[in-house]
Amino acid sequence: MKGFIDDANYSVGLLDEGTNLGNVIDNYVYEHTLTGKNAFFVGDLGKIVKKHSQWQNIVARIKPFYTVKCNSTPAVLEILAALGTGFACSNKTEMALVQELGVSPENIIYISPCKQVSQIKYAAKVGVNIMTCDNEVELKKIARNHPNAKVLLHIATEDNIGGEEGNMKFGTTLKNCRHLLECAKELDVQIIGVKFHVSSACKESQVYVHALSDARCVFDMAGEFGFTMNMLDIGGGFTGTEFQLEEVNHVISPLLDVYFPEGSGIKIISEPGSYYVSSAFTLAVNIIAKKVVENKFSSGVGKTGSDEPTFMYYMNDGVYGSFASKLSEDLNTIPEVHKKYKEDEPLFTSSLWGPSCDELDQIVENCLLPELNVGDWLIFDNMGADSFHEPSAFNDFQRPAIYYMMSYSDWYEMQDAGITSDTMMKNFFFVPSCIQLSQEDNFSTEA
Repeated sequence: MKGFIDDANYSVGLLDEGTNLGNVIDNYVYEHTLTGKNAFFVGDLGKIVKKHSQWQNIVARIKPFYTVKCNSTPAVLEILAALGTGFACSNKTEMALVQELGVSPENIIYISPCKQVSQIKYAAKVGVNIMTCDNEVELKKIARNHPNAKVLLHIATEDNIGGEEGNMKFGTTLKNCRHLLECAKELDVQIIGVKFHVSSACKESQVYVHALSDARCVFDMAGEFGFTMNMLDIGGGFTGTEFQLEEVNHVISPLLDVYFPEGSGIKIISEPGSYYVSSAFTLAVNIIAKKVVENKFSSGVGKTGSDEPTFMYYMNDGVYGSFASKLSEDLNTIPEVHKKYKEDEPLFTSSLWGPSCDELDQIVENCLLPELNVGDWLIFDNMGADSFHEPSAFNDFQRPAIYYMMSYSDWYEMQDAGITSDTMMKNFFFVPSCIQLSQEDNFSTEA
C-alpha cells in the first residue's frame, strides 16, 4: 500500500465499515515505530470525491480547473481526471503529468504569470492553447512562440484588505486593459476572456462584485476590438468549507446571471486547489528531540508567569519538507497528540520545530501539550495542500511515505455515478477491518 510522491504505481486501500482513518493512522504509527519512525501521510481519496460532489451541488455552472501545483501526487491527479475536472498548470512538468492521464489539451490552462519561452513552445507543441497574461512583455512572448494561443487577460483585484498583498503583484489594471487589447490586435494574438483571483484571506464579498464588474467592462472593451470573448476564470481562493463556497456563490450567482448569463456562450471556470485536497491528507510526525526551557515570563497562552517549564520539541519534518507553506503563511492545523493521555494531565506551553535547527524552521510557536517524550507521535490534519514539494537536503531528510485509502461506501458511490478510471481501478485493493495491509489482500475490481 506504500506510495511515494513520484511513484505512479501506488495502491489504495478500500476500507470496510469496521475501519476508519484513525485505525489506519494507528496501524502505520505502529509500523513506523518498528521500522524507523519516519514521517508519513495518509490520504483519504473519498474526501476528494465528496468535495467534487459538494462543488457540483453548489456551483454547478462553474467548471473547476484544479491547480496542479497545490498537490501533484499521482492518485490525486488521477481521481480528479476521473471526476472530469480540468487542470490549471504552471509549467511543462505539470502539463505532461496531466496529459499522461489522457486529459485533453482543451481541459488544461497554462496559468504561470511569468512564462519561460521554452515552456510556451512546449504548450504550443502539445496543444495547450489557453493561457493567462497580464502585461505587454508576456503578450509579445506568446505572440512569437505560440501562434494558436488563446489568452485570458488577468486583471487585478482589490483584495489586499484580506491581509495578503500578493494579488496586487499579478493582474493588470482596468485602465491598462485597453492598451493590452490594442497590442494583442497588432500582434494577432487571440484574446478570449478574462481571469481574476480573490485570495482565500479576503473576507470582503464586495471584492467579487468589483471584479465581476471589471471583467464585464473588459469583455465589452474587447468586443470593440473585434475579439470574441467566451471564457471567464474566477480564479481560486476556495478554502474547502461548504459555508465559504455557499457564501461566495450567494454573492457571484446573481452577478453572473446579469453580466454573463447562461445562454450567452460564455464558459465560467475557476481554479480551486486546496479546496479539493487540504482535508484529504493527514501527516504523522515523530518527536526526535526535546529541550526544556525554564519559563520565567508569561507564556502568552492563557497562563501567567510561573516556574513551570516550557518545552521545545523537534520533529522529523519541517519547513524544508512537508511544512514548506509555513514559510509564507500561517499553519491552518492544530497538532494532535497520538498517544492517549489522561484528561486531567497537566498541559505545558510548547513550541514545535523541524529537524534543521534553523530559526526559520518553527512550525508552531505556542501551543499547550502534555509533556511528550522522544519517540512520541503528533498528527496534523488538513495537510493536503502545498506539502508535497521536493524536500531539502537538510539533515538527510526523507520524503514521507504516502498511504492512500478510501471507504467502501465512497468507492461504491464512485461506481454508481459511473466515475471510473481503468488505471486507478488496478491500484485498488481491499483492506479488511483488521488492518492487515499487504498486497496479499489484492482483489479484482472486475464485475
